[in-house]
Amino acid sequence: MTSPNNIYFLGIGGIGMSAIARYYLLEGASVGGYDRTETPLTYQLSTEGADIHYEDDPSLIAEHFRNPDTTLVVYTPAIPHDHTELAWFRANGFRVLKRSEILGVLARDKYVMAVAGTHGKTTTTTLTAWLNHVAGDGGSAFLGGISKNFGSNFIHGAGNRLAVEADEFDRSFLQLWPNAAVITSADADHLDIYGTHEELRRTFAQFAGQIKPCGTLIIKKGVELPIDNGRIKSYTYALDDKSADFHAEKITVQADGTYMFEIVCPERTIRGCHLGIPGKVNVENAVAATALVWTAGFDEEKLREGLDSFAGVKRRFDFHINTPELIYMDDYAHHPEELRATLMSVRAMFPHRKITAVFQPHLYTRTRDFYRGFAEVLSLADEVILIPIYPAREEPIEGVSSEMIAELLTVPHRIVPLENLPREIEHAALDILITFGAGNIDNYTNEIAQRLRERLKGK
Repeated sequence: MTSPNNIYFLGIGGIGMSAIARYYLLEGASVGGYDRTETPLTYQLSTEGADIHYEDDPSLIAEHFRNPDTTLVVYTPAIPHDHTELAWFRANGFRVLKRSEILGVLARDKYVMAVAGTHGKTTTTTLTAWLNHVAGDGGSAFLGGISKNFGSNFIHGAGNRLAVEADEFDRSFLQLWPNAAVITSADADHLDIYGTHEELRRTFAQFAGQIKPCGTLIIKKGVELPIDNGRIKSYTYALDDKSADFHAEKITVQADGTYMFEIVCPERTIRGCHLGIPGKVNVENAVAATALVWTAGFDEEKLREGLDSFAGVKRRFDFHINTPELIYMDDYAHHPEELRATLMSVRAMFPHRKITAVFQPHLYTRTRDFYRGFAEVLSLADEVILIPIYPAREEPIEGVSSEMIAELLTVPHRIVPLENLPREIEHAALDILITFGAGNIDNYTNEIAQRLRERLKGK
């Protein structure tokens, strides 16, 4: 497919969509699009040259995006099927592709290093991109979060390597044919798409079956999938399970919550590793990212430098305040196992401190399917504040609400409207505060952090 002159994005503010928009902006294309609300990310895209509006109205589409011969339309599956602008483009003969389809096109002729999994993939992909930059031969990346090192969710680098987050939503990752892939997990999720956990597992196996001949699969130890691809090499990884091909040893926590460790690979042990971000769960992610970079080669000393200098991803184990008096961190977790991993990592780092967890459930269907799991995991905290469900692309489901989780919690809890959250937190007795969710709770994290900093100054 030749590179089009004009690209119009429906849902341009999505993390995956905006990465592709940034690619085309850097390629010199004219980029425009629609999203439901203005966010810091859409504002940044506008400053980078994108023409964006926030009403679903075909009359607002700029003139140079109205010619089907010169404009490609890219949409996210989160856009409803009856979206007015999407219908207008289709009715007028435009070429319309899903985000995953255009990503598959852009990945052709690259050494694709894909990270799939129902959780853990964003940090692992971002660290892979950083290690490629520091210790490999560079390359590009499409990320599912904003890298703090690069300040972006798209990296445009020299070299043929392409690190990419392989998203299972809507089976998007089946548009990729990677050279090497990590599978971090295959827990039940997106059951509104897959119907059953078994169907999701079969689709992950299908993704693994698309790894190119002589390629490499690196799968989390214990993740069992019906994979049928005899043309590839397969390895396992784990945090500290010595039976895994890749694992960490001699893991020791530092005063700031970061870790020193060694990474055991099939043919060597990389000693003296220090990861620049805290959390034992991120040591496991570092093992996976190192294994993925290992498939293409790296400089060992520079790999250590890359691990040490890794600054993490916004909204992934993201510390806003880290003092002896008060800790505030924010995390994108929106699945029970993601919440479990973060809460257990924080417990390991700060074993005798009180944890207050704030959680905004994401999607009515996910809440309906996993409310028991959410309640069980959130009860690992000492106190819970629940926010009403963020609907995203969904209509409400009768009887499904945050109260379903609240009724099963075994620790003190309360439900608070999102707009009241900063004031609620400002006056709460806090030691460690964690805000969780994939909805719009992040619109309030800076205000929460500022109020807490002012409270600290007043002591």
